[in-house]
Amino acid sequence: MKRAGIYVVSVTLVAAIGGLIFGFDTAIVAGATRYMKDQFSLDSLQEGWAVAVVLIGCMFGAGLAGPISDRIGRRRFMRISAALFLVSAVGCALPRTMAEFVVFRFVGGLGIGSAAVLSPLYIAEIAPARIRGALVSVNQLAIVTGILLAYFVNWIFAGAGPSNWRWMYAMGAVPSIVFFLLLLRVPESPRWLVKNGREDEARTVLTRADTAEAAAGAIREIKDALSLEEGSFREIFRPAFRRPLLIAVALAVFQQVTGINAILYYAPRIFEDAGFARMSAIGQSTIVGLVNMLFTVVAILLADKVGRRPLLLVATGGMGVSLVLLGAAFKAPVLPASALLLVILVYIAFFASAMGPLVWVVMAEIFPIKVRGSAMGLATVVLWLADFAVTLTFPVISDRFHPSTAFWLYAAMCALAFAFMWRYLPETKGRTLEEIERRWLRTA
Repeated sequence: MKRAGIYVVSVTLVAAIGGLIFGFDTAIVAGATRYMKDQFSLDSLQEGWAVAVVLIGCMFGAGLAGPISDRIGRRRFMRISAALFLVSAVGCALPRTMAEFVVFRFVGGLGIGSAAVLSPLYIAEIAPARIRGALVSVNQLAIVTGILLAYFVNWIFAGAGPSNWRWMYAMGAVPSIVFFLLLLRVPESPRWLVKNGREDEARTVLTRADTAEAAAGAIREIKDALSLEEGSFREIFRPAFRRPLLIAVALAVFQQVTGINAILYYAPRIFEDAGFARMSAIGQSTIVGLVNMLFTVVAILLADKVGRRPLLLVATGGMGVSLVLLGAAFKAPVLPASALLLVILVYIAFFASAMGPLVWVVMAEIFPIKVRGSAMGLATVVLWLADFAVTLTFPVISDRFHPSTAFWLYAAMCALAFAFMWRYLPETKGRTLEEIERRWLRTA
């Protein structure tokens, strides 16, 4: 690998640690909640709240990360995220009451929400166009690696006694410290540097990430794009950018309401309902995390070859069929538990190969540069709101109606997502961020 390639990959990997902690922090609750439910005597709504409260913090974190990072820089705000992760990990390990736990999970949500915006945004702004899809997808690979790590930690500490869930949360402190320290070594986003009049620094970063000629061309394109924009948040609501805003918000909602986090956050519960013992259910969840990670690699390999749009269409269709089968398996439990596990793994494989990583890729690509942070923050807030709704309601729907009801509802959302993407989603493969922006201006 050329030196420039090594540099941009290494910087990408550091930024992606934010995604790893994001995945770990959101998924660790999957194994911990069942034990917390026993210790604090939670009903189904309280169980949903214990899982979903982090997403309230995510909404605030995502909403603040964009505009604040537009002012103080992507790198500096990622350091703030790392500090929030650390405070949350320690605080969630030591609560005496559910109220204390809720406070520290909210703090963790602030870190998760900001990392969800800034890690893919930072990577998109530093990566050469020809490999941007693959590098932004690395962040999703980090997220699913964090999810797998969380499931593994759940499994390791499952037999550690009534306080096992405290150790599960405490382990999140380790990657938080590593993330903060490594962020001291990475550069600021070159597009943010140009926007703030630090062109020489931006040229240095871009030259290290690609060739000198490519760096000069990138700076020209960034300056051209900046000259066309007013820079206020209202800019995103101009006619030229209403369509990318609609696409980003719709993709954010569809990524969540098609059911992924109902399965990831409640995997042990789902497997227990299907007949697995608790320890075995946690073990099956680890398999889900492994498949999630492996098929995210597929997305990385295909994103810049096949393109975003065809992968998303195929994946959404496959997810819908899998959810119909999963609902049927719960409604008429004639299949063995192993077959139900297979259906869930097929659903996870389709999600991870496109809907998981490529939604973040498209969201990081389609907005104008001066408001990219704020606009992506808005889309991510909507994403967390949809995630909150799914996470809070899944145990209630399952207990008051039937698990199959939830799965068929998510299948219907897959059908809507497919129709929307078929009609409105453009292809962004191989285009620079500035080329994508000019397309919206031409079609306005």
